[in-house]
Amino acid sequence: MTTLRTLAAAGALMGAGLLSGSLSKAAPSLVPAPKRSIAPVFALKDSSGKDVRLGDLKGKVVLLNFWATWCGPCKAEIPWFNEFQRKQASTGLVVLGVSMDEEGWKVVRPYLQKMAVSYQVVLGDDGVAAKYGGIESLPLTFLIDRDGRIAARHVGLTSKSNYEEDIAQLLRQ
Repeated sequence: MTTLRTLAAAGALMGAGLLSGSLSKAAPSLVPAPKRSIAPVFALKDSSGKDVRLGDLKGKVVLLNFWATWCGPCKAEIPWFNEFQRKQASTGLVVLGVSMDEEGWKVVRPYLQKMAVSYQVVLGDDGVAAKYGGIESLPLTFLIDRDGRIAARHVGLTSKSNYEEDIAQLLRQ
């Protein structure tokens, strides 16, 4: 996944405005409901070895974040996702992190503890990455509506306000 490391660095530069492009716009970026595609389902293991199935989250709004411990922009988003989970779980939001670290739980567990990650994290693999169109850059985040359809796709660092507006709109639907 050396290529992912290079792409994550490029995403950080874009987020800092150092490459063409910038943080995703602050306006909501949701795909209209009739045009949303079904989110590919998967079952991946959490840190206790329990299967986490995306299909079990139907009826919830899901923030599905592909990330890695070595990804700078991913680190910037973690506190936001912790806050979203804490403040909006009771209204139907679930934050689910998918670590793409090749080293597995050996590096992910201590990182989760260090960053005080409060949402559920699973280990990703090439199969789930392929189901989501491949991982072109990290972070890669999908917002999935209550019907299990992809409402938004964010590649690279996205502004907190963009996430907040998109999530609020999905929770109202």
